[in-house]
Formats: sequence, C-alpha cells, structure tokens
Amino acid sequence: MWNGVYPAVTTKFKADDSLDFPLFEKNLAAQLDAGVNGIIIGGSLGEASTLENSEKLALVKFAVEKIGARVPVVMTIAEGSQRHAVSLASEAEKAGAKGLMVLPPMRYKSDHRETVAFFKVVADASSLPIMVYNNPVDYKIEVTLDMFAELSEKHTIQAVKESTRDVSNVTRMINRFGNRFKILCGVDTIAMEELVLGADGWVAGLVCAFPKETVAVFKLTKAGRYEEALKIYRWFLPLLELDIHPKLVQYIKLAEAEAGIGSEYVRAPRLTLVGEERERIVKIIRDGIAKRPTLPKL
Repeated sequence: MWNGVYPAVTTKFKADDSLDFPLFEKNLAAQLDAGVNGIIIGGSLGEASTLENSEKLALVKFAVEKIGARVPVVMTIAEGSQRHAVSLASEAEKAGAKGLMVLPPMRYKSDHRETVAFFKVVADASSLPIMVYNNPVDYKIEVTLDMFAELSEKHTIQAVKESTRDVSNVTRMINRFGNRFKILCGVDTIAMEELVLGADGWVAGLVCAFPKETVAVFKLTKAGRYEEALKIYRWFLPLLELDIHPKLVQYIKLAEAEAGIGSEYVRAPRLTLVGEERERIVKIIRDGIAKRPTLPKL
C-alpha cells in the first residue's frame, strides 16, 4: 500500500441530499480505468464533517463491493473525540476498509504529547495500516518529525499525507527516517515537485475529474520522463489550483460535472456556486478540457 495515486473521492449526493450510489459507482469506474492505486473515502474533499458515520461506512462497504481486491479502500478518521475515533476505526475494519487516513483531533489544538497519544490509541483500535494526514495549514496541528519518531513504534502507522505545503519536508522525512514512512503528496499544486524529491504517492483532488491525466503525471515522473510529465503538469496547473481554495469541494465537484463523472450537489452549509464565481470556475475548467493534452503511452 501507499504507492501511486490515491484519489480523495468526493461524496456524491442527489438533489434530495441522499447519497448517490450510482454516480459514485460511475466515478469509481473512471478512477479504476485510469489506473489509480487506491481510493480514499470521507476526507476533506469527501465532505467528512457533514457525513454521518453510518454514511461513511455505507460508502466504504459499497466501494469494497464494487472494487473487490483490485485496489485498497481507505477510510478517513476525522474526529474531535478519541473515543469516537477509536470506535470508527474498528467499524471501518469491519466494513472492509484496507487502510485508514487519520487526522489529528478536530476542533482542539492538541499539544505534542496529546497528538502522539491520539494517533497511538487509534492505531491500537484496529489492525489496519494508517496514513497520518499532516495538514497544519487547514487543521492547525503539525505532526512534527519528533512526533513521527515516537509514532514509528507503531508498525501500523506506515505513511503520511504530506500537506504542510513545504516541499522540503519530503527530504526532511527521508533524511531522518529513510523508508520507514511512505510519503504521499497531499497538495495538487506541488505534486510533481514532491514526486521528484522522492514522494511515493499522491493523494489527489483533481483526479476526481481528470483521473487519466493525474495517473499519467505520476507514472511519467516516477519513470524519469520529466519532459513528458511537465507538458501535462503545466497544462494541468490552472485546474490543480482549484484544490487549494476553501471552496475546493464545490470547485472540484463542478469539474467532475463538466467532465461527465460527477455532479455539483454539495451538503449544507456548503452551497453550489452561482453568479460570477461559477462563471469564472466554469471557464477555467472548460478551457482545460478544450486543451486537454494527448497522453503518451505509459
């Protein structure tokens, strides 16, 4: 696990706010057809904060049923309570998840000791491999190298979703820990840079709408075919920048709709885009689709 492209898939809703499983299946098929290496459910892009735990588990069960053993299904743990996180980790394993992406405590800025204790207790709650989601920009808690040194005692803590926005952190992790932790870039706009520096994978957002292009950038970069990768990456960048906006969910869902593998429906308090903002984002997306590059043979 923890190598390659892992889409942080959006949660598909119907107009009545219920889960849209047929559309979810359509998007899953597009991801698998493109050659992704895993599926992550219930992350930030998946509108985790608005989902009931029962919905997250239903999505995991559905994905496992449709995907089988082709790629691992990973469920996100983003809880304010350690007790709730432990319970959900156990339930995710029962539902068929093959891994967990775990965030630090939500809504409370835990210190070093509390953060390490939280991850260790969640790790003990199931036998599933864990990827730590390190995103101090959005979630205000940085999982430092010293914390990772303590977490290395837990063999199931195996990877990090590197979203500090500091590409040098890839080198810092490798210098200190070698290959102990798999490193997956969690920010679309610096993905190729981190892959060149030695990241093992890419937890991607715009892959939800453009799976083949995302997989192509990853495979070409890891194969050392940089000029071919750069050609796609430079075309991709205006679209990838939709991933680093507070409305990334609405923007990426609009891109999925324009690409024919998703819809714009979001769950309140989010609202679908309107007016000038929607027109501006639609133009970015449609310009990208109109200039979509021909992909080389991989």
